[in-house]
Amino acid sequence: MSIENLMTRDLLTLDLDGTLYDAKQLIENNNIHHIIIVDDERRIAGLLTDRMLYEHLSPSIGTPNETRSDQILLRKPVHSIMNRNVVTANPKLGLNEAAFKFYKHNVSCLPIVDNKQTPIGIVTWRDIMKVIAAQFMKRKFQLNDEE
Repeated sequence: MSIENLMTRDLLTLDLDGTLYDAKQLIENNNIHHIIIVDDERRIAGLLTDRMLYEHLSPSIGTPNETRSDQILLRKPVHSIMNRNVVTANPKLGLNEAAFKFYKHNVSCLPIVDNKQTPIGIVTWRDIMKVIAAQFMKRKFQLNDEE
């Protein structure tokens, strides 16, 4: 099975000049953990995770204790904190190879790109775990049926 069959195709992306506020809204309103950052030609330029974002934001943002510096921080561009060394994958990559990439590079997602480095999907470690768990359950029930 290739990861093309697993990838989420409805991508939520931000441009390089998108703000931390934009990223926060995208993460919170869509219950996602990864945002692919694209350049002017829509090629992958970076990746921003919810962890990276919240490491840079004050816990007082959105509370009565929010300060002017918190508001200024929210206007900071995502390119200033994103990961620029993104591990990507080809849509034809096999499931086992994808799992190895997750392990080897210690990443939580693989943006799937075409030959022009344009993002066309994303696979997370949870997507991989769902498939492995489903395969396990299928084998387990097959064994039980044979008994």
